[in-house]
Amino acid sequence: MIKNFFSACISRSLVLNTAIGMSVLLCSPAVIHAQSKSKKRAAAPAAVKVNLKETPNSPIMLAGDWVPENTHKIDYDKLPRVPGNFRVVSEVRDQMGVNQHNYIHYYAGKYWIMWSDGPGIEDRVGQRVKFSTSPDGLNWSAHDYITPNPPGAERPSWYGTRSPKGFRYIARGFWEWKGDLYALASLDEAADFFGPSLKLLGYRLDTATGRWNDIGVVFDNAINNFAPDTLATGEWMMSRRKHDYTKSGAEFLIGGTNKITEWKSVPVPGSADELTAEEPNWWLLPDSTVVALFRDNKGSGFIFRSFFF
Repeated sequence: MIKNFFSACISRSLVLNTAIGMSVLLCSPAVIHAQSKSKKRAAAPAAVKVNLKETPNSPIMLAGDWVPENTHKIDYDKLPRVPGNFRVVSEVRDQMGVNQHNYIHYYAGKYWIMWSDGPGIEDRVGQRVKFSTSPDGLNWSAHDYITPNPPGAERPSWYGTRSPKGFRYIARGFWEWKGDLYALASLDEAADFFGPSLKLLGYRLDTATGRWNDIGVVFDNAINNFAPDTLATGEWMMSRRKHDYTKSGAEFLIGGTNKITEWKSVPVPGSADELTAEEPNWWLLPDSTVVALFRDNKGSGFIFRSFFF
């Protein structure tokens, strides 16, 4: 079943989700790198060619040099298996806490990981953002905070609750900009998703002290899903959901070239009426076309796919 509008389409698809437990787990990138180098690539089948400008409603969801024309012929049991060596970076189950929204980045000879650390279940009053570092992805430093305590966390009657009177931070990824490393985090009231004071904040790493300096608001009324990445134009882009995104729809922020606070917000057509667009993700295709995916929170069982040429 295909629904087509503008340059977007909704297609039924199998979605693989990452289960987030109470602790942050990590597979060693060094092991993955070594394993990938030791394997020889098999002969590639003929690639499936898709002209998205001419057929934006194409049902093809996966194409590449290694993908057969009939994707149902892929034998997933025969795909290469990469052995993993896992470590628990943070364990909070015995404290009735939660760790989630984990992001990893390699910078200045170390791996950096950040996550949301809060009481009870996700995104309640008092949730903060933590980080840890590692030289090899296996041995991790003691974790520390990136953000301060959010407003209202000092009130025992609000802490760990869903309350419009108290706030929470949510980890939003690392961003390497002009040689410096930034940590992004959103801040809003913890009653619902999301509070009217929603804003995306930035913290710049001081490499001399290892501390994170608050640089203020990167963009108001915004929460991203992943850190900005570059377009073919050299501009940066990241997703944006506003506090009322279930009514206003999803958007993308483009800019960040000269100033970290300069962005233009571009709406995604149909993302408020055709579906309730959740947790946007995007990437560049080889021809520089942007493809974005959105989960539909209306419970349709579809994912939303949109193209930007």
